Amino acid sequence: MWAVRCLLLCFALAGADNLPKAAVPPESCQRADWRGVAWRGRSREERTCNAYPFKVSSERMTGAFPIDGVDGNHARAVRDCVFSRSPPTPLKGPLRLAAVSQDAVESILDLEVGEAQSEDFLNYASGGRLIPGSVPLAHRYGGHQFGYWAGQLGDGRAHFLGRYTNRLGETWELQLKGSGKTPYSRSGDGRAVVRSSLREFLASEAMHALGVPTSRAASLVVSEEPVLRDRFYDGHVKKERGAVVLRLARSWFRIGSLEILSRAGELDLLRKLLNFVIEEHFPSIPSNDPDKYLVFYTTVVNATARLIARWASVGFAHGVCNTDNFSLLSITIDYGPFGFMESYNPNFVPNTSDDGGRYSAGNQAGAALFNMEKLVEALSPVLTRQQRRRAQTALEAFAGVYRTRFHQLFKAKLGLLGEEEEDGHLIAFLLKMMEDTGSDFTMTFRQLSEASEPQLQRRNFHQDFWALRHLSSHKLFSGWLRTYLLRLGRQEGDSDAGRQHRMKKANPRYVLRNWMAESAIRKAEADDFSEVALLHRTLTSPYLTQDAAEEAGYAARPPRWAQGLKVSCSS
Repeated sequence: MWAVRCLLLCFALAGADNLPKAAVPPESCQRADWRGVAWRGRSREERTCNAYPFKVSSERMTGAFPIDGVDGNHARAVRDCVFSRSPPTPLKGPLRLAAVSQDAVESILDLEVGEAQSEDFLNYASGGRLIPGSVPLAHRYGGHQFGYWAGQLGDGRAHFLGRYTNRLGETWELQLKGSGKTPYSRSGDGRAVVRSSLREFLASEAMHALGVPTSRAASLVVSEEPVLRDRFYDGHVKKERGAVVLRLARSWFRIGSLEILSRAGELDLLRKLLNFVIEEHFPSIPSNDPDKYLVFYTTVVNATARLIARWASVGFAHGVCNTDNFSLLSITIDYGPFGFMESYNPNFVPNTSDDGGRYSAGNQAGAALFNMEKLVEALSPVLTRQQRRRAQTALEAFAGVYRTRFHQLFKAKLGLLGEEEEDGHLIAFLLKMMEDTGSDFTMTFRQLSEASEPQLQRRNFHQDFWALRHLSSHKLFSGWLRTYLLRLGRQEGDSDAGRQHRMKKANPRYVLRNWMAESAIRKAEADDFSEVALLHRTLTSPYLTQDAAEEAGYAARPPRWAQGLKVSCSS
């Protein structure tokens, strides 16, 4: 996050104002502390003055924690630290800005989106140049992968650039992904390729627009640098192009950040990291509260349960729900082989590497519960015996929190007001019919939103209502529909128009389906980023019907060619 902000601001000054690279800002600028100044809407002179002294800061991190005493990006076992110094490795040019998020750039980084077109921005956003104030770091963490402790992992291809506080007083951490080797790269090359980077950029911004807590993506820079990948681990190595995503988040700390310290017996450092996270991101927890670690844990458990329910409500499956990919702030991070369900199927697995279906759509709550168990194990050395018992009580409440939030979200998807005893049955009945018929998850709910009550009563589903027509083939559909309409009819003071309006705000018309991403990737690999731009525009307003998206078929039946698409961890 820090990195992103710095990058954007710096390229804004240099690129937008065409300043010579060796130029020195006026003395009046040098005297001022311009961090947090709003850049949007300012004059060229003001931006020229403010640009050079703008910087990100890594001091909060480097001052709070011991840094790895060994310099260099060579792979090694690291101890007694949270970060290692690690400079990014510049992408080999020529560079191209393949995508930029106007919302992230303007709302978070205080820049005008046009400034992202500058050469300086390309360099800052790809690791070719450091933003002033940046001390690039790679984070040391461990994790449980597919249920087993994997030991030291860490940022193997990501670099933390610094923190930026914007005009709203929000602090964001900037990070580059795909920016080269670090001490945690193991045998990897530290790079990311166009296809996976494009998916991460689009998914981050799409999830934000859907209202799901998530990291953000400010930009995607691609290069001609060759990167070798065995996409499906079948021996077919292919040359692909390197890419870097500028990512933003309030924090990149994850469960694995605590696990590595606990397992290594570095308990003083574990306490330091816990105190830092609580002070920075959980201000409601008093620093002198003797139960602060317990309260922190309970908060994370509840927030994570609500996050997973939110994933379920939009048909999202993460694909790699390892502890190193689960945020301590309960936001969605590290988009790898994710997927949005098409036909409703709790056994949907977006990751071809997940042979056992551990992270299937229907088991994500179970995977999250496992991760919460590993979190309390990591905290156990700093909890008293009584606190550990109370933490187990909080853990046992996870399922109830998840079910409650799931119920609330799906009631909203069906336009239900108030609470009736049979509401849960109504939801479960619908999902079972969708599973039996393989009905499209997103469009079944959306078309229930768009159909008027008379249309539902008459089951007048013309060709545009293809998902409802599919669902209506179920032998129990008529009985369910009758029960649903009776339930809606008991909502006092409600109208059909009001019901449709509410449901359209709860049910997106567009999600990032694998076939849509694949279509954009194929064009991007041929240097055509037009569909990336169209998808980005579409997915930033997923609840609104859009002419260009309709013409592209983004709300139509998925094409037949997409049925065999697979996504792996290779990126």
